[in-house]
Amino acid sequence: MPVWQWLLDAAGVLLGFVLLYGLGLVLRRRLLSRHGGTFELSYRVRSTRAGRGWLLGLGRYSGESLEWFRYFSLWPRPKRVLLRSRLAFTGRRAPEGAEQMSLYPDHVVISCTTPDGLVELAMSPASLMGFQSWLEAGPPGTDWTRGRN
Repeated sequence: MPVWQWLLDAAGVLLGFVLLYGLGLVLRRRLLSRHGGTFELSYRVRSTRAGRGWLLGLGRYSGESLEWFRYFSLWPRPKRVLLRSRLAFTGRRAPEGAEQMSLYPDHVVISCTTPDGLVELAMSPASLMGFQSWLEAGPPGTDWTRGRN
């Protein structure tokens, strides 16, 4: 068999894997959003360099928690879970510098505190309104604007 046929077969197999991966991403997205409550949510995993460390993903409300799923992953479980009782909203700002290229155009960056430290998320203004409503809808007697002990 000539070399060009081997290369053509290898390209066909590679294309098949790319198509399967794409189909897997579409199916995973459909499964995650079948119960509603999903929205585009970016999560900052590293804050050592200004404007860097952002990962695109999906957020989903699940009772008392906000689940974050990486966008280009096939893993069915959330990569990060934020509990409402341990989360406090501290502020919002517009994306700065390199963040403008890393995030969706209309998203705002929000800061929240948890007992583990600062968490930065980016979402659309409409999703931010829903996020703040979700925080406010916590059990009676909780103050969503202050850090928890």
